[in-house]
Amino acid sequence: MALVLAACGGDNGTDDNGTDTGAGNDVELSGSIAGAGASSQENAMVGWQAGFTERTGVDVNYDSVGSGTGREQFLNGATLFAGSDAMFSQEEIDAGAERCFGGDVIELPLYISPIAVIYNLPGVETEHLNLDADTIAGLFNGDITNWSDPAIAEANPDVDLPDLDVIPVNRSDDSGTTDNFTDYLSKAAPDVWQHEPDGVWPIDGTQSGAQTQGVIDVVSGAEGAIGYADASRAGDLGTVAVGVGDEYVPFSPEAAAQVVANSPAAETASEWRLTVDLARDTDESGSYPIVQIAYSSLCSVYDDEQDAANVAEFFRYVASEDGQNRASDPGVAGSAPISPEMRERVEEILDQISVA
Repeated sequence: MALVLAACGGDNGTDDNGTDTGAGNDVELSGSIAGAGASSQENAMVGWQAGFTERTGVDVNYDSVGSGTGREQFLNGATLFAGSDAMFSQEEIDAGAERCFGGDVIELPLYISPIAVIYNLPGVETEHLNLDADTIAGLFNGDITNWSDPAIAEANPDVDLPDLDVIPVNRSDDSGTTDNFTDYLSKAAPDVWQHEPDGVWPIDGTQSGAQTQGVIDVVSGAEGAIGYADASRAGDLGTVAVGVGDEYVPFSPEAAAQVVANSPAAETASEWRLTVDLARDTDESGSYPIVQIAYSSLCSVYDDEQDAANVAEFFRYVASEDGQNRASDPGVAGSAPISPEMRERVEEILDQISVA
């Protein structure tokens, strides 16, 4: 199940008024829906909320509380959908059968974005620092403690590196971004990073910040700091070009898309769940392996006809060419748009959402 990502797309499936057609089309859209989850896609979600409300009048509320809390709130029935940078576990999928009124948890890969390794080194004049996987793991593991370390200097011979302590910064909350980042470290640098992938940072006593903005704030406020965050939020901080094979690759939507396109389906993938096992240890030229997919998680069955219609149509808009192009705008989130083939698969799933 390779995901071929492209900026182009097919028919939006809209009527003359610009309202998306499809599942729930026999119910007039109105009211509001609420979701919670990944803060990585916060910028994209703001754009999607505005676009959908303009088209339909339906208000979409999204609380960027982090992937773990978002999944919890969804499974507890507090929200109608979740955004998660980590796939649901099999245990969560099983729990979802009750929450979804006997139906299934749906997982749709509608936000695909690189994770930037960010740093604060005033006076270091280079577009990107070059770091391979072992060096990145050593920095976050506490093995490399100074920015003048030979491992960094060797990969950056033309850069005047400071004699400055390294301050690793991580997320303090249960985070899909952390889950993806530690998954990369464990697969690309297994000899250095010997912790299991997890949404909770595995090392105690570190500098940390809550949600994406918290990490950005801590890194921005401390010279010598290094952290990780959705690339759309990197701002003016320095970013790393990651070692892949014999080259160093900076993040970009295209480089992230290339990794996803060559990744197989995950074990939990099904007719309802379009989940992917990302190829973190790729050596393919031009690929950026530190990437995350924020899955849109919803139910195949709802107990309210209005909710079912609103949710189906909102995610039909998110998956549409217009919705994906809005999120891919560098001024919004700079994400990688899904392909027309993936859009078709998503629409087929949304068409099957029903009412208990």
